[in-house]
Amino acid sequence: MLTIENHKFEEQVSDITHMSCPKNTKKLNGGKPDCIVIHYTASPSAKQAAEYLRRNDVKASAHIVLGRKGHVYQLVPFDTVSWHAGASSLNGRSGFNDFSIGIEIDNAGVLNKVGEKYQAWFGKSIPENEVIKATHRNESNPRYWHAYTEAQIDKIFEICEALIKAYPSIKSIHGHEEISPGRKSDPGPAFPLDRLRDRFFSNRKSNTESLEINEHTGGRVNVSKLNVRSLPSYSASTVSAPLSFGTELKILDEHNGWLKVETRSEGWVAGEFVSLDKS
Repeated sequence: MLTIENHKFEEQVSDITHMSCPKNTKKLNGGKPDCIVIHYTASPSAKQAAEYLRRNDVKASAHIVLGRKGHVYQLVPFDTVSWHAGASSLNGRSGFNDFSIGIEIDNAGVLNKVGEKYQAWFGKSIPENEVIKATHRNESNPRYWHAYTEAQIDKIFEICEALIKAYPSIKSIHGHEEISPGRKSDPGPAFPLDRLRDRFFSNRKSNTESLEINEHTGGRVNVSKLNVRSLPSYSASTVSAPLSFGTELKILDEHNGWLKVETRSEGWVAGEFVSLDKS
């Protein structure tokens, strides 16, 4: 469980790196955030994005940058304005920098298919098993997108839980694409934004809680890699190689948000990383 002290994640945690960003000194309205905004970096790596955003000559920053393996870089204290939203408005409010926490997730964003390769705007080729084809919430035609990792999605849920516990003033989570539509497309359709909101701000049940399982119950993996575990717990050992995005699953059982599935072998996967087939 992540803990926050003096508006920063605690220092002595192995998967958190604190970096100074002295250009950001203005306090949030009221000294505390009331919402979270999710972004993707569209850059080669989380560390490179964090180093860039903390530079004094760059007119952008963020509170957090999250790596592909779940490593967190904190640049700006959570009571301080970071420059992540730019021109932004939603539901009659504008200037989201002044009252929100900005989280940048290491992800290449939209991809172009060049021959048999999928390329990011900065030239990096993305493996096919990390690519999804999906339609953005603000668009009508599908495009190729970089998939997020299980470690990232697991960590973003943990981060948001810690933030909402530390700051009960937080009442909403938005994508940059929602507060700057037309100008921004992050975090994009590969990110489970609605599920993240549902976890903290909805009374609806999870997608597995009321699942009626029969011989036809199935689903598909919706992250780039998904571990299959011996028991319904993140601490349980893995029983096979990770499943890739789009892998079809036969669902055998459910327990506290975990699904027992059958593919090459039997094991348990976190239900939030499975899109259930419609019956």
